[in-house]
Amino acid sequence: MTNGKITRSNPLDMPAPVGNYTHITKIPKGSDLFVTSGQIGLDLNGHIPSNFNEQVSNTFTNIKRVLGSEQLKSENIIKVNVWSTEKIDWNFFYSEWDKLFDTDYPAMTIGYIVELGLPEIKIEIEIWAAKM
Repeated sequence: MTNGKITRSNPLDMPAPVGNYTHITKIPKGSDLFVTSGQIGLDLNGHIPSNFNEQVSNTFTNIKRVLGSEQLKSENIIKVNVWSTEKIDWNFFYSEWDKLFDTDYPAMTIGYIVELGLPEIKIEIEIWAAKM
């Protein structure tokens, strides 16, 4: 751990990540850990759009809101778990992802599953974050 800062790395003796993520994220000792429930594409009116990319946009908006509620920023995110019931449009997803992270990517896992908590939910993203 360097000066109480979250650090990210990709070991040189293994394959590079196949996407916009980091293999290892280190958390400084004494950090507070934050784990969110899975964020979905629900808007403030309680509506879940049928369009997948609209759900992706709303999900990232909700991630920013939940982080803000604890004064957390993207650099505090240490792990992201993504579950999707449809094939992800990676160009669109990464455009939203890069708005949040720029190029300081956390660890990430993605899984395609049959269904989520409600039939209309197509994507759900869980965030793990840490802060000194």
